[in-house]
Amino acid sequence: MYIKLFFAEDDVQVSEAPTTTNAVTFILRADLNEEKEVRLYAMADENYEVDDTEVIPSGDTAESWALAPDVVGESGVYGAYGAKIELGTVGYNTGKVYFWAKAKAVDTETPVNDTTVVLDTSGIARAV
Repeated sequence: MYIKLFFAEDDVQVSEAPTTTNAVTFILRADLNEEKEVRLYAMADENYEVDDTEVIPSGDTAESWALAPDVVGESGVYGAYGAKIELGTVGYNTGKVYFWAKAKAVDTETPVNDTTVVLDTSGIARAV
């Protein structure tokens, strides 16, 4: 693994599947059609850059997750639910690449404790 995701709030690494100790977690009330968001960032391992970096939600309820670019500390325009976000080049020496993730619950769904959604991160890594 040459790239990792972190919580922007405290620089704690997001746990990698199947570990859920530091997972991106939302507690949402379906009866209120709630949405919540969190600011994250991607960073490559030391001495690496990752080109064409993408983050893609996958899992049973991935269609309830949306991703957005970061615009000066605020969420930009969210893409379609379940769609990927392209982060471009992520390098250790070039700094953190911020983005946002949100999840929604709707009043037509049955409440669940879903731990299947994963933010898959991919790209082409190279040593620098």
